[in-house]
Amino acid sequence: MQWIDPAAEVGYLVAAALFIFGLKKLSSPRTAVFGNQLGALGMFLAVVVTLAKIGADDGILGGWLIVCGVLLGSLIGAIMARRVQMTGMPELVALFNGFGGGGSALVALSELFGSEPAASRLGANVFILAAGASAVIGWVTLTGSVVAMLKLNGTIRGNPSFPGLNLVKAGLLLAAAVLTWLLIRSGGEGVALIAGISLVAAILGVIFVVPIGGADMPVVISFLNSLSGVAAATTGFVVDNNALIISGALVGAAGLILTGIMCKAMNRTFTEVMFKAYGQAGDGGDGSGEKRTARGYEAEEAALAFDGARNVIIVPGYGMAVSQSQHVVRELAEELERRGSNVRFAIHPVAGRMPGHMNVLLAEANVPYEQLVELDDINPSFGECDVCLVVGANDTINPAAKTDPGGPLGGMPVLDVEKARTVIIVKRSLSPGYAGVDNDLFYRPTTMMLFGDGKAKLTELLAAVKDL
Repeated sequence: MQWIDPAAEVGYLVAAALFIFGLKKLSSPRTAVFGNQLGALGMFLAVVVTLAKIGADDGILGGWLIVCGVLLGSLIGAIMARRVQMTGMPELVALFNGFGGGGSALVALSELFGSEPAASRLGANVFILAAGASAVIGWVTLTGSVVAMLKLNGTIRGNPSFPGLNLVKAGLLLAAAVLTWLLIRSGGEGVALIAGISLVAAILGVIFVVPIGGADMPVVISFLNSLSGVAAATTGFVVDNNALIISGALVGAAGLILTGIMCKAMNRTFTEVMFKAYGQAGDGGDGSGEKRTARGYEAEEAALAFDGARNVIIVPGYGMAVSQSQHVVRELAEELERRGSNVRFAIHPVAGRMPGHMNVLLAEANVPYEQLVELDDINPSFGECDVCLVVGANDTINPAAKTDPGGPLGGMPVLDVEKARTVIIVKRSLSPGYAGVDNDLFYRPTTMMLFGDGKAKLTELLAAVKDL
């Protein structure tokens, strides 16, 4: 079957084109779903082409084994995707990053064990170097992503660190490089060297992520996503697969771009996020140690603030995702518009613990895209805002980001909610946000706290507004 190789290359080229066009479509909420479908179609085509090559080269048995693996993986992925709540999406994304990195490392190492490096068209040394690099990057991505997931779901709390931690990271990275060099010198036959590379990289992934504060976790997840792409690209060189090289390079580049965007959104440099370990000091509050109380209001009292309000800004947060109250929020916004209010939604770039989380939820509730306004564009409007309704947001509206530059949130751009004439905050309790910092906004005289489940309280508020 001489035709299979050129046909496969054409198939991989079409798959790569679908990846590129799909990635382009992801740049807009209006076309994101179609872009995701294009990417999925490209991956499906790449898998089919790969199965056809395996069937032609190795016989039907090898092909069927791969088919079984694909079906099993698809089943597991479908179950995970259907069962995960929207609030658990950041953890799922982190875990998928890890799976990608770990899978790439395993494929590269299996190729190293099962083939002759000298027979590779890359040459023996480059082949072993690519396999070693894939192993290092893949295991760092896997263990780092698992730690990120455990930090996001609260299993790992705090940001443990110790003096000289960055030197330890540098030492582990140097050790991985030395072991890879020794592996090249050995011709790729050192089992102990391969085990050593894997162990060192796994430890590096853990201590790389553990000290990073919760507020900076979106940056970390984005960077781990980039690393998973780089691991896939290097594995593509090992197995001589152009589709894997192209798709891995796309993921790596897109992840790096998103990492830069997230760093800008958090007002951090990349090195500060990865090596400074924000949030190691401080009491997590306002620094005074004073016990304060916030007054709780009923929905009927809060509804009166909307009477005659011309400008209303709604700030969605993680609590909206937890309570699945986005549909009630949309109904409330429509009711306020019928009463003559100009309603907009203020979107922080990392609200909900990952980029785009709030956009997805509000799009699901059919909130018009035109009403979603990003942080830089909406912040000047808070001074003219009659009522700002906050639904479960905390860190992204915390004034401590501006008043406590040395704290965990110090310097992070936040929504200027405190400038609104009246602020209504729907929240279960006064518990601090993910960064562990108390929010002074809860205690201000212009703030009305509605304590309770977000969906229940918003339903009460909607009913009270309709009765005005």
